[in-house]
Amino acid sequence: MALQVLLAESDIVTLHCPLSEATQHLIDAHSLALMKPGAMLVNTSRGALVDTRAVIEALRSRHLGHLAIDVYEQESELFFRDHSGQIIDDELFQQLITFPNVLVTGHQGFFTVEALREIAQVTVDNLACFAQGAPCPNVVFAP
Repeated sequence: MALQVLLAESDIVTLHCPLSEATQHLIDAHSLALMKPGAMLVNTSRGALVDTRAVIEALRSRHLGHLAIDVYEQESELFFRDHSGQIIDDELFQQLITFPNVLVTGHQGFFTVEALREIAQVTVDNLACFAQGAPCPNVVFAP
């Protein structure tokens, strides 16, 4: 299915892809305009898949109905640090969190017992394959 058709027909669009030159800002002003009015966008992959400025404009215009993100374009300065006693200087992030229809989980979406158990099991299985010299179904690079 072509991306344009998927965007135009979906009530909820979720992103599950790596970040590359081809996917950077996959969701931009043009793709947001193709989405159904009121649709929801969910990004749990990589922050730079989404053009944050374009998303803010789509939220402001009420074309984008909801946004749920576990990742953010400029997250390196924000996530995994305690900022409770500080003013966050990232204006785009400040704008995002003012919307009542935006949920930001800051890389905590995976933080469930089931997900952590699965991560641990896959890691142990990968180590066992390596130790036994067996083919690994999760190999990313093979010399």
